[in-house]
Amino acid sequence: MNKKPSVLLFDIETFPNTVYTWGLYEENAIKVVKHWYLLSFAYKWLGEKTIHAFSLPNFDGYEKDKSNDRELCRMLWKLMDEADAICSHNGTAFDSKKMVAKFVQHGFPPPTPYQQIDTLTIAKKYFKFDSNKLDNLAQYLGIGQKVNTGGFELWEGCGVRDDKSAWKKMVQYNKHDVWLLEKIYKKFLPYITDHPNYNLFTDRGVCPNCGGKLQSRGYALTRVTKYQRFQCQSCGAWSKKPINGIIR
Repeated sequence: MNKKPSVLLFDIETFPNTVYTWGLYEENAIKVVKHWYLLSFAYKWLGEKTIHAFSLPNFDGYEKDKSNDRELCRMLWKLMDEADAICSHNGTAFDSKKMVAKFVQHGFPPPTPYQQIDTLTIAKKYFKFDSNKLDNLAQYLGIGQKVNTGGFELWEGCGVRDDKSAWKKMVQYNKHDVWLLEKIYKKFLPYITDHPNYNLFTDRGVCPNCGGKLQSRGYALTRVTKYQRFQCQSCGAWSKKPINGIIR
């Protein structure tokens, strides 16, 4: 047994609900004219070089119904079904839940269970940044910044006007977010203490966070147990191994 967990990094873009309201500020919707739908998603597998993206115009039937996201959702369902873990920014509260809502709507069964890696949750748990937004984190960490969309007009260009240039920019924006996501994830990686454990997929005794080579670095003690301590030579994460246990 010597394999790596398949980690799917992804980001989704959606078109908002279309509703009637009486006013312009903090109003409850009187009636929903059209519910939200998936515009596009971008993804890459950890360790893969290419970032992929798909949007509604990529699928047959788009000309007939420009808000029918069934086949787009099916494609993302298949990817999530293959993954041992999925990674996104605010995925626990937004991306993953939004997609599961779509899976239920379209009658898809639950994908094979996976673990979640949420860089927003990680940012809040381990650090105290001025802002935990993807764009702010990327700039603070010296990675880059999000593509400037020009505001809601881009979403209108895709969901209302069916503008080809808007769709092209939406896909570019979506893919760049995944690029930023992976860079931030790798910056956070050595600090994550509850990351999916690579040692459950291999019998070689590796870094639980990235699968890298370990160096023994003395011992860690509690009141009842002595642990052998290790540091990863690739990502720098610390780990330990109790007596008759696995490295974690």
